[in-house]
Amino acid sequence: MEQLRRDDDWIVDESSLSKVSSLGGGSFGRVSLEKDSNSGRLYAKKSSRMHLQKILEKELRIMHRFRNHPRIVQASNKLHFQTKPYEYCNIFMEYASKGNLYKILSGFPDKSQPIPESLVSRAARMILEGLVALHSHGYVHCDLKPSNVLVFPSTTPGEPWDLKLADFGSSKEPDSEYDFMSLGTAQYIPSESFGPNGLINPGHIDPRLDIYALGCVVYEMFGALPKQEYFEYYYDWILHREISPEAQDFLRRCHDMHPHRPNATELLNHSFITQRLPWPTTENDKEISARSLIPSVSKLLLT
Repeated sequence: MEQLRRDDDWIVDESSLSKVSSLGGGSFGRVSLEKDSNSGRLYAKKSSRMHLQKILEKELRIMHRFRNHPRIVQASNKLHFQTKPYEYCNIFMEYASKGNLYKILSGFPDKSQPIPESLVSRAARMILEGLVALHSHGYVHCDLKPSNVLVFPSTTPGEPWDLKLADFGSSKEPDSEYDFMSLGTAQYIPSESFGPNGLINPGHIDPRLDIYALGCVVYEMFGALPKQEYFEYYYDWILHREISPEAQDFLRRCHDMHPHRPNATELLNHSFITQRLPWPTTENDKEISARSLIPSVSKLLLT
């Protein structure tokens, strides 16, 4: 009965919703913030044209498959349709009030100072927890990047936020054909996934694709930038500062060649994830913001 009650919470009455603001958009639709006038509840409404209906249906299936998982974004119990003024299909998702990981990274104004390694480690752990859930049931995200990792208020006292995986429009479902034209973002795709003439190699659409992308996200959190050589289809990530031996080994393993790349469960037990680094706090131990997390002097990373 408890499961039924939780699912019932996701029945959305569109007649009581009003648009608050636009939140952005991507390849598969636009997202707006909607408020329920009866309950005051906020939703992120993702809208796509009807020719993208199957993609939105796939996203909804995946979110339903992982209903109530703490590292997967939750969504309404069905696809919604509108016909005026244009034909759209919509899904309603929980609202990430703190934005996404890309926004967090962009909130560090001084790029010469590193994000604390404790923050990077914690973020990597939460992303891995989401990947373990997906991969253990045969799913591959296929478009893991900071803008597809949503940020929510933390449920753990003293910590700033929680992360959840989102945007499953490019994802591969188990035992299904994959549309290689929808594979994610080039900077986060490993070299072995590219065949002749830059075409995607179908033999490499598996969980190791997400592990490589996770390494790119961690590189990005450490301030690295993607670089593409002439006549190459893939990107390399260039980091111009030192990081701890544990972080170096974690990144090396994420970017090992395909057969040797570890899975998400193995990486959850890596010392970079399990180490307990000091957690940065504010003077009054209030909510930690991106700005307050920038240390005045860093001994973890040196330019």
